[in-house]
Amino acid sequence: MSHAADERLILDADGVRRALRRIAREIVESCGGVDRMAIVGIHTGGVHLARRLAELIAQDEGRRPDEGMLDITLYRDDVLIGLPQPVVGRTEMPFDVTGQRVVLVDDVLFTGRTVRAALDAVIDYGRPAWIRLAVLADRGMRELPIQADFVGLRVSSVAGESVKVELTEEGAPEDRVVLRRPGGAR
Repeated sequence: MSHAADERLILDADGVRRALRRIAREIVESCGGVDRMAIVGIHTGGVHLARRLAELIAQDEGRRPDEGMLDITLYRDDVLIGLPQPVVGRTEMPFDVTGQRVVLVDDVLFTGRTVRAALDAVIDYGRPAWIRLAVLADRGMRELPIQADFVGLRVSSVAGESVKVELTEEGAPEDRVVLRRPGGAR
């Protein structure tokens, strides 16, 4: 089946790089620097993006922010109805969350359910000064009243379509964001 008919490139490798650099700068501006800042990636795609953002911030600011990663599997509201044998990944929060300015990072914002679960997970580690959300792609169609504070790209999509972030860290030949239509390659 031809990929050209089933997916549309919406951000190429250069676009991903530019979006992440802009998001990193916006995060630093919002936080007023790196002090008491933590970048926390949501498994799986958000972890790679969080690492990249932390590196970009370190390049610009001369100091790397605190970093963490969350697996939100057991915090999901569908864990008992949709995941009969949930596979739980790693969570690492090697810093005190209390008083931190936490930036959650995910690859795609869609329904808001993943972010809601991540908020619960972060709060289990302490009471941050505030929590913001950074995403590479926001595709709308929310089920919960959640919005991103830092967005690489807003994508218009319809039910049945998916927005996929493909990263080299996950085996993709190059970074890209694609819009896939039903029947397309998964």
